[in-house]
Amino acid sequence: MEFKTEQEVFWSGEFGNQYIERNECTKELMASAVGFFAKILGRTGGIKSVIEFGSNIGNNLKAIKMLQPDVQAAAIEINHQAAEHLRADKFFDSRLEVFEASILEYKPVKTYDMALISGVLIHINPDELQYVYEKLYASSGKYICISEYYNPVPIEVSYRGHEGRLFKRDFAGEFLDRYPDCQLVDYGFQYHRDYCFPKDDVTWFLLEKRGYGR
Repeated sequence: MEFKTEQEVFWSGEFGNQYIERNECTKELMASAVGFFAKILGRTGGIKSVIEFGSNIGNNLKAIKMLQPDVQAAAIEINHQAAEHLRADKFFDSRLEVFEASILEYKPVKTYDMALISGVLIHINPDELQYVYEKLYASSGKYICISEYYNPVPIEVSYRGHEGRLFKRDFAGEFLDRYPDCQLVDYGFQYHRDYCFPKDDVTWFLLEKRGYGR
């Protein structure tokens, strides 16, 4: 694969490989993910298909399938080791559609009930965000779920000793401004010291394309 940005090179290489090890699917991590997505899915009308942008080894998709076992899942993943892990994971019983590609290079092939991105927009080069928003919108037949670190104005913060690798902003607000036919369904915050389902201080937003009544 040829990459357009430094961030893509970063995540496709050794740092991305190390990220896989840090996000090993433990029982505690899965419990938190299931609790997290139970809130989000409970605000939908029920989804039958989902695509995750930047899925890594698929922990989010596993949680969604635990809650809705019949959902058809697809994943876009830039890191080769993570993509291979997804293909080999027996949990998905070979029914997971895997697109090994950079999100910036991915071309939407069809729509899914929900397009999901979680902890990924923060690592996209800010100059390329508009293209990711376009792909999220084009991939969604009904819902878009954005789960990221939030900040009311764009800022950059150091990430594990690296500069130019983590950016916070109001991603959902920008998406809504760009696509006025979308509306906010619900949002929430998951605190890292939550007693039952801790998560890394993320704010989630569930958006819906107008005209798709629930």
